[in-house]
Amino acid sequence: MNFKTLARIGLFATLGLGAFSAFADTAQSVPSYHYGQHLDVKKVVAIHDDNANQCGIVTAQMDYLDSHGQPHSVKYQNYATGACHEGG
Repeated sequence: MNFKTLARIGLFATLGLGAFSAFADTAQSVPSYHYGQHLDVKKVVAIHDDNANQCGIVTAQMDYLDSHGQPHSVKYQNYATGACHEGG
């Protein structure tokens, strides 16, 4: 094996471990928002709504940073209008 082959193996191994750790982070349970709950939201990073083809109340997820820069996620109920057709 030459240096280029070893470097490629190392690169793919590193990328694979990074993908695995990212998957492990998403496997954690995300708490659900309840009415009146205080959220320390400094910046919204992302909003996920995987139910775009549904109409009505769906579960969405917001990823955000608090005032100390720490990342958090919370699930909440949202009204999706992806598959709603007005007027027929």
